[in-house]
Amino acid sequence: MSITRPQSRRTFLKSGAAVAAAALVRPRSGFAGTDNALQITPPLSQFGYGDVELLSGPVREQFDRNHKFYLALDEDSLLKPFRQRAGLPAPGDDMGGWYSWAPLSDLDKPGNNGFAPGHSFGQYLSGLARDYAATGDKATQEKVHRLVDGFAPAITPHFWDENRFPAYTYDKISVGMIDAHEFAGSTQAFKALDVALDSVMRYLPPGPLSRAEQNARPHTDVSFCWDEPYTLPENFFLAWQRGASNRYKEMGKHFLADSWYWDPLAAGENVLPGKHAYSHVNAMSSAMQAYFVLGDEKYLRAARNGFDFVRAQSFATGGWGPDEEFRAPGSGEIGESLAKTHYSFETPCGSYAHVKITRYLLRTTKDSRYGDSMERVLYNCILGAKPIKEDGHGFYYSDYNNNGSKFYHPYKWHCCTGTFSQVTADYGISSYLRDDEGVYVNLFVPSRATWKRGSDHVVLTQHTEYPYRPTTQIEVAPDKATAFAVFVRIPEWAGPKTTIAVNGKYAATSPHPGQFARIQRTWKKGDRIEVEFDMPTTLQAVDPQHPQLVAAVHGPLALFAVGEVPATIHRQELAAAAQVAAGSTEWQVKTSSGTITMWPFTAINDEHYRLYLNV
Repeated sequence: MSITRPQSRRTFLKSGAAVAAAALVRPRSGFAGTDNALQITPPLSQFGYGDVELLSGPVREQFDRNHKFYLALDEDSLLKPFRQRAGLPAPGDDMGGWYSWAPLSDLDKPGNNGFAPGHSFGQYLSGLARDYAATGDKATQEKVHRLVDGFAPAITPHFWDENRFPAYTYDKISVGMIDAHEFAGSTQAFKALDVALDSVMRYLPPGPLSRAEQNARPHTDVSFCWDEPYTLPENFFLAWQRGASNRYKEMGKHFLADSWYWDPLAAGENVLPGKHAYSHVNAMSSAMQAYFVLGDEKYLRAARNGFDFVRAQSFATGGWGPDEEFRAPGSGEIGESLAKTHYSFETPCGSYAHVKITRYLLRTTKDSRYGDSMERVLYNCILGAKPIKEDGHGFYYSDYNNNGSKFYHPYKWHCCTGTFSQVTADYGISSYLRDDEGVYVNLFVPSRATWKRGSDHVVLTQHTEYPYRPTTQIEVAPDKATAFAVFVRIPEWAGPKTTIAVNGKYAATSPHPGQFARIQRTWKKGDRIEVEFDMPTTLQAVDPQHPQLVAAVHGPLALFAVGEVPATIHRQELAAAAQVAAGSTEWQVKTSSGTITMWPFTAINDEHYRLYLNV
């Protein structure tokens, strides 16, 4: 089947600025000169992947399960879609589902989708590179190197013929290659990155086209209008920062969606309704990178405003975008979705985009409420995702329907199998941040952070069963007495009885919810911080148009009713939901019509449940 290809390279280059065109047209070796300094350095910096060790607990268990799963993927099968189009020997089984080639006429046949061949290769590579950096596992590093070496000769322009999503797929290849270079030490990754960019250039959309703009152009069918060129700048800018040539910076600038996205968002106009949810939140990370690289405050305003619009229509879990679409404020469509769809939140993809943008914004603003938002998605969404099956069937949607359940997507190797590898790999770097003053404790997960402070070596170890027990203990162990600050996130929901003690001595004043509590002292080995959170249970309406439909939220945990739900529930009864025992994953609500059993999302397996109850 013939398709209408994107504009030629010559037409494409004419559409950008002259300086961008000059950089785009010339092939480069993939290595930059010296002019790659950021205009804006965020106040908080990330730890290295290897500087944070996840300790025993649910977060570590999910990390290990995913690492083992992706490490076991067959390399020939992963490379097969690329080798087939390059005319190379292509051993290995077809992975099927979205990942393998299939005739366009077969798209809707069960088990043979062929929707986006090779689309998630770069994400699997990225996740493995990050896993290697976090664990130091040599077999993981070797697999990353083999995949890069196998990919480079297999990516040719023929791969992009009849490919719906050249920008989307290239973007994933890009993050895989720059992560293989940065985190797994692949010396061939930038060369492969250059080859991939050269192969896709004339197939890319001519600029950061919206879906509506793509739809207005000639196309084979509507699925060819779902590409995501507006997400490209983040990884173009990151490639340049990590040492790729200046053409990557210019490409990042070229694909900034100023006219229809960043300019209106920066001006406070909510342009999200009707847009694809995940990709437009993912694109907000491009705005943050544009802010760092170009120094234009517009992009920071756009990202902050855009994320505020997202939060304003989020579910109590922190998830958003029923049926993968943002809704108009005041429409009541969020509440109506509870009876209309089981596709409430695109969980691994949405969680990855959410954690990324909150980490960017937290690093830039030091506003602890971005950490609050991150942890809500962690405990209520991604940590409760079902494991990927060996055949590639993966968890896609969280279901907040009035008769909800956890289910696998019918097609194999869909987009969420790619982002799942990356979001769990990032758990460690999301847990702690630092600046010249000290270290910021953002997530309360069993973990150990290690860093150098000047010539001093410091280890911070966190022991906790949070949020099922409302406490965390943080041990501070410098190799010699050292003065610095430990900043502990106090969630906005925290009640007035929240306390912080150092070596058993309580602070004179209560910490302030919605801020980082600053603990400044000269630390010595054996010092201990103990935080006890006052965790209230609040009721949160699904939207202002449905004030009677509420979810019970205990601290950061949304609670789901499992089993029978009485016909009549009073607001004060639901607000009195009580944990059956300290550390338990079960809450109970006593009503005049009977007892309701409630669980967090992580405790649910195949049970049917209900998040929002009619009070």
